[in-house]
Amino acid sequence: MNNDLLEKAASESETEKLEHEKNLQIIEGYRPIDDSFMRELFRDDIPLTEYVLRIITGIKDLNIIRSETQYDLHHIAGARSLRLDVLGTDSKGRQINLEVQRADAGATSYRARYHSSALDIEFIKPNEEVTVLPETYVIFITENDVKGKGKLIYQYERREKDGSELGDDTHIIYVNGAYDKDGDTSDLAKLVHDFRCSQAKDMLTKPLADKTRMLKETPEGVDTMCKAIEENNKRIIRNNKIEIAVNFIRLGKNSYDEIAEATGLTVEEVEKLAETLNHSA
Repeated sequence: MNNDLLEKAASESETEKLEHEKNLQIIEGYRPIDDSFMRELFRDDIPLTEYVLRIITGIKDLNIIRSETQYDLHHIAGARSLRLDVLGTDSKGRQINLEVQRADAGATSYRARYHSSALDIEFIKPNEEVTVLPETYVIFITENDVKGKGKLIYQYERREKDGSELGDDTHIIYVNGAYDKDGDTSDLAKLVHDFRCSQAKDMLTKPLADKTRMLKETPEGVDTMCKAIEENNKRIIRNNKIEIAVNFIRLGKNSYDEIAEATGLTVEEVEKLAETLNHSA
């Protein structure tokens, strides 16, 4: 191997080492309130999903039979796409969407309404009666007290002005991630405390601490998190490419071949984007 190849290999090795160290720092600082870490916490982990949802909903006998992270809703033709952090289905058919939101702007009442209506559309089949709509829960765990009343949990259902329930089986819940009241030893208060922790040793709930410890303190878990960071970076790069392509398409000044060359997407991908935007070349 000549000197040029040796220098190139050494440079690539050093770059990989620096990237790995950077990833380790990111992993060390992760908390469950961070969506990237939260998704890995709940990925393929029905027991942990069930444990957390039982505490938040107050349904002690909640029996989760399916749990998916980064669930894409497909049945909203022509509407804004939506990817759910966690979607749990229980033995009674209830659909429970769990989201973490650090930014207040991502946890507005309108956002919760959209998630709730999107679940309705996703889980009703063509020609089915609306009476078969499942009971749904949309849960936002927020870093700040977005509702501003200092409460640990805010629970909303549609009601008549006299206070009587509409009874449409839709529930919207906000969990205040900033809640830190001295003396509150409830399970939900402990859970909220743990969602702010970056270290397993500081957590109060064993299931969350055990999974955090596995992901952060074992070779297998760290490898999983490093791969998740790499995939997330790839996703961000691809989304940026798509955003640039969409802007080009809307301007209407370039051919699909030119847009593909400029963004690194394939011509077929650009054509599909244009079709989605109802654009004709």
